[in-house]
Amino acid sequence: MAILEVFEKAKKQRKAAEQKKALKNVAVGAAIGATVGAVAGVLLAPKSGKETREELAAAAQEAVEKAKVKVEEVKEKAGEVVEEVKQQVKQKLEKSPCAGEVEEAPAAKAEAADPEK
Repeated sequence: MAILEVFEKAKKQRKAAEQKKALKNVAVGAAIGATVGAVAGVLLAPKSGKETREELAAAAQEAVEKAKVKVEEVKEKAGEVVEEVKQQVKQKLEKSPCAGEVEEAPAAKAEAADPEK
């Protein structure tokens, strides 16, 4: 009976993986379609070439600015996460039974590097 359960579980996992792949393909297709549609709409719009180029340049500049803002947000968030992790590690080390040994390690390393001290 256990073998049948293993086969059923494997079958369910394969089915879930196939569904996930299909959903991903649909999302990628929709994104590509939206991009192609937007580009075609801009290029085929009843505007002069100069207006279209200006519009594209403005949209590109706006995208660059948004990307810069997002990069800064990510940097800030990453810094916050790093600080939070540092605090958590510090708290765990303080609670550790060998906390004194961990704090002494940098000093011992410095003494080993410079035995004249």
